Amino acid sequence: MTSSSHAGGKALGSIVLPRRFHTKVDVRWSDMDVFQHVNHARMVTLLEEARIPWLFEDGRPTAALRAGCVLTDLRVRYRGQLRHEDTPLDIAMWIEQLRAVDFTIGYEVHAAGAAADSAPAVIASTQIAAFDMRAQRLRRLTDSERDYLSEWME
Repeated sequence: MTSSSHAGGKALGSIVLPRRFHTKVDVRWSDMDVFQHVNHARMVTLLEEARIPWLFEDGRPTAALRAGCVLTDLRVRYRGQLRHEDTPLDIAMWIEQLRAVDFTIGYEVHAAGAAADSAPAVIASTQIAAFDMRAQRLRRLTDSERDYLSEWME
């Protein structure tokens, strides 16, 4: 089960807090490893499950991304242990970089109920390129895709 909400973009004195998309992603027993914490490879799947409702839901300006995009880079840093009892994970996402054909998403993963100011257990990024599936080549992001993604720039 996944749920989502929008947060951020608020001014705090002279500091503008980034706008972040928050979603909750459940940890399944199959996500656990022999040491009773979320397996490193399964974390990549949980990050994917988090970004799908943000970028690929019907009715969003980024609907064209459903027609084609590819993951070109993935970085995951584990800062703390996540266990099954930490479900649902709170995953925050934002755009770190936006270019003509690709964009980079930043992620912070917190355990359920973690304090808002606590350090994330996982910090990650994925670079995603717009891709023309028929032509099998990169394509430029459309104006509506760029406009939507730029709203989430940090």
